[in-house]
Amino acid sequence: MELYGRVRYAVQIEGLSRREAARRFGIDPRTVARMMKFSAPPGYVRKKPPARPKLDPLVPVIDRILLDDKSRPKKQQHTAKRIFERIRDEDGFTGGLTIVKDYVAGWHQRAREMFVPLKHPPGHAQVDFGEAIGIIGGVERKIHFFAFDLPHSDACFVVGYPAETTEAFCDGHIRAFAFFGGVPQSILYDNTRIAVARILGDGKRQRTRAFAELQSHYLFEDRFGRPGKGNDKGKVEGLVGYARRNFLVPIPVFESFEALNAYLLECCRQRLMEVFSADEVATAVRNAIARGAIGFDAHRSRCRPRQQTHVRLGRRHRHMGPRQIRIDRHVEARRSTFDVAQHQVLYCLTTPARRSRRVSRRYHWCATGSTTTRRRRLTVTATCLCAIASMTW
Repeated sequence: MELYGRVRYAVQIEGLSRREAARRFGIDPRTVARMMKFSAPPGYVRKKPPARPKLDPLVPVIDRILLDDKSRPKKQQHTAKRIFERIRDEDGFTGGLTIVKDYVAGWHQRAREMFVPLKHPPGHAQVDFGEAIGIIGGVERKIHFFAFDLPHSDACFVVGYPAETTEAFCDGHIRAFAFFGGVPQSILYDNTRIAVARILGDGKRQRTRAFAELQSHYLFEDRFGRPGKGNDKGKVEGLVGYARRNFLVPIPVFESFEALNAYLLECCRQRLMEVFSADEVATAVRNAIARGAIGFDAHRSRCRPRQQTHVRLGRRHRHMGPRQIRIDRHVEARRSTFDVAQHQVLYCLTTPARRSRRVSRRYHWCATGSTTTRRRRLTVTATCLCAIASMTW
């Protein structure tokens, strides 16, 4: 190797001709020419692959066995020895085990997943949810935080929620668009059930109604990674880990999620200022954003109480099931529980007073203000003010 360097230095730096370098170092001129082509000895290089007269006719059979193994349990796939035994017994293979093992090893190496450097053009984003432990209102609980990343400018936005729900998903987009001051051209997601109702046979995604409404409002293009392949959106996956290690360590302690989100918002701003100056932040975000953000209603009008909910109608108390109550009001997405003492509720409470073979009476209790009335009708739906102990969306 030392001779390699000396010959190359003499020819390329000192300006000697190849013939003169061959005379100085006592080697053949063809060796000098080969040294000029390679910076290190290339070793032996085959001009063509070796012939395999016994194995080549059975290569399609081996390929078919290995391809079928991809859909089989990993512990019940063919080894090279088992493939050798099968082609020997079933196809009359007369070669040895070593040549089969070499081919199978090369096949697995060629079929291995390859990774290439990712390039992130401006105007595209990635979204994911992460989890962490925090103390909110004196109670230790799990925090689900929405992570929004702009890979080109490395700008990020993180906001926390009590649960990973459709309302949190939509509200996270609204807050992110407001934080950046615009909407990206496209957003990359995993196959979360909040956005994808079903993956069809051809790989296309059937969107959920809530996600379709969000996309129709802001007019961004959606992209989805391959199932089980987190490296397809590795930038936001890295943001989830970064936010957990830097924003939520030590375990955060706040009185409410509003206070937690104010803290996370300040963390996102400080991270931007650590990477960019004030002018660079505005330029980077402006280059990564396509359209202005216009308000979108992330509230869901569909609510469902728990299994048994205590309802007070005037002086009377009732236990009502999930199918007997529905909220006629939009519920704010950033709250996990709420008191509907001042919310209008549509209810239809059916209580059979007596039952016989001939008569079946239904009493519908309707509360208006502080008075309670009993109406004997077949079907009554009333609007009232009532107190429900615990209601979740």
